[in-house]
Amino acid sequence: MRAGVAKVLRTVVYLAVLPVLLLVAGPGRAGEAWPQFRGPHGDGTAAAHKLPLVWSETNNIAWKVPVPGRGRSSPVVLGNRIWLTTALGQGLGKARMGPDDVQTAEHITFEAVCLDRTDGKILWETPLFDVDKPAPVHRLNSWATPTPVVEPGQLYCDFGTFGTACVDAKTGKVLWRQRLALDHQVGPGSSPVLWQNLLLLVRDGCDAQYVAALDKQTGQTVWKTDRPPISTPTADLRKAFATPLMVRSGGREQMIAAGPHWIVSYNPATGKEIWRARHGQGFSFGSSPVFGHGMTLFSTGCFKAELWAIRVDGEGDVTSTQVAWKCLRQIPVMSSPVLAGDELYWISDEGIACCADVRSGEVHWQKRLGGTYLASPLSADGRVYFFGHDGKTTVVKAGRQFEQLAQNFLEGPLAATPALLDGAIFLRTDSYLYQIRKQ
Repeated sequence: MRAGVAKVLRTVVYLAVLPVLLLVAGPGRAGEAWPQFRGPHGDGTAAAHKLPLVWSETNNIAWKVPVPGRGRSSPVVLGNRIWLTTALGQGLGKARMGPDDVQTAEHITFEAVCLDRTDGKILWETPLFDVDKPAPVHRLNSWATPTPVVEPGQLYCDFGTFGTACVDAKTGKVLWRQRLALDHQVGPGSSPVLWQNLLLLVRDGCDAQYVAALDKQTGQTVWKTDRPPISTPTADLRKAFATPLMVRSGGREQMIAAGPHWIVSYNPATGKEIWRARHGQGFSFGSSPVFGHGMTLFSTGCFKAELWAIRVDGEGDVTSTQVAWKCLRQIPVMSSPVLAGDELYWISDEGIACCADVRSGEVHWQKRLGGTYLASPLSADGRVYFFGHDGKTTVVKAGRQFEQLAQNFLEGPLAATPALLDGAIFLRTDSYLYQIRKQ
């Protein structure tokens, strides 16, 4: 009897809050939501159709709006709203820190911003954290690089060591704040992901390396797991910035997180390791893994990046048993690979695009597109989009033969991976947010 009453009450509560959720979420069909870094699946693939093929500053731009402050997080989209994060700086400067050119600031205000999808109008801006003399960030990074994640009703924003916050997606009201501190050395990069009632975070810093789960309703830590040991005394060689990938394979859920020296699969409910593989001494990469044909595919990072394919059905240390193939040709450190059918695509930081058979790693083609590439390529509707730092986007036909369909130019710099929805591309540069749509 009690169970029946409880079920009825849950149904009543759900029906009561459903209109509120729909007010924020809007339409929910395929191709109409981009809720996290690299889209609905976190892997750069999109179900979007009728995407624009050609554009410029004067062609197929539905709207272009200035974005306050500076950030390199991607826009996330749900229903009729767009959200992003940004950093408003005071006393900005430049410096040299070891081998790196960095940005400095006297003060940073970390913000969440909500815009109307129809016209780009800013609906609200919410300050989340104020930090005096924040740790510097690399010139290619920003203080607001991790992409937020949104679900009906709530937006989760992470700024790495500077703080994590949850806000009401409709109003911008802050619901909770949390801080898991560490030393990034060159700024934050890894984006959060949602899984059931948990917000999952990867923290690969110079001083500490761990993964953690926060209760998405309260921000309290549910579990925290240290990363495998790293065999280097040099702190700079222990950091990484990859975003984890959620995978369901063989009847089990996995959180796959590539990091310095190791890639590890965790049980997202408990943080317990499922398997680990040592990929060498790679570090300091933002490239995040993808999944296909029973394998995870990922870059190993600096100094000499390699692309590895590992079967995900193992347990324990699988370094010697589950590696399917490796590729050493023009592998990115910053951007992530993307799948389209049976082919895997990637582009090196120096602008050389490649296509390979995902099952064997055999390279079908390699083409120099030129320039620097930080944003990750995306695949949709039989096309692959490569986004250059200078604002150039090269669109190629997905397939084993290289066929360029278009090359488009906007005012860069462009470092944030765009969002693809039916008929539209939402693209953020350092100064503007664009909706690109066939006019």
